[in-house]
Amino acid sequence: MYIIIVGLGGIGRTLVSIAAEHGDSIAVVDVKEERCNEILEHYDVMAVVGNATDRSILEDAGIDRADAIVTATADDAVNLMTCWLAKRYNVANVVSIVNQLGHSDLFKEVGVKITENPDELVANRLYYWSGSPDMQQVATIPGGTIFEMTVEEGAPSVDKEIRQLRVKDFVIIAINREGKELIIPNGLIKLQANDK
Repeated sequence: MYIIIVGLGGIGRTLVSIAAEHGDSIAVVDVKEERCNEILEHYDVMAVVGNATDRSILEDAGIDRADAIVTATADDAVNLMTCWLAKRYNVANVVSIVNQLGHSDLFKEVGVKITENPDELVANRLYYWSGSPDMQQVATIPGGTIFEMTVEEGAPSVDKEIRQLRVKDFVIIAINREGKELIIPNGLIKLQANDK
């Protein structure tokens, strides 16, 4: 895959690393030359210094042959304009971060896949984990994370049907019960102490 990554802050740099691990061909665009040079020291990428809202900068980055573009700058206006231009060049996969929640609809109108406020997403996850010492992260998947939690002896959920639980923002996808095969639950299954 040929991917253009716009914005070499923390998210952009991490994305370069992930794309490189997958063997993708990568072009990066950033307004700061030192950021581009830093990436060039570590990765075999094409680096273009400039503002991605400028068509000539995107053309230098190979927008005409890009399979995907990801905008990860701290400026929603830059991200949105760059995505709009990418759509005009018929880039198949256009993805962006959205820094301000109120801007999400603008990106969706242009047909951009978005992830909203990455800092808030991370902060919420950290807060959630801090209140759940028995929770273990198993895997991160598109659209969410899979966790393993242990139902403690005496917990309010013990001997309750799943449908009776007040669950918000998560789904129970499997129950590992001692001495039993993995249970794919429905709403009638009752949780027991030590279920995972």
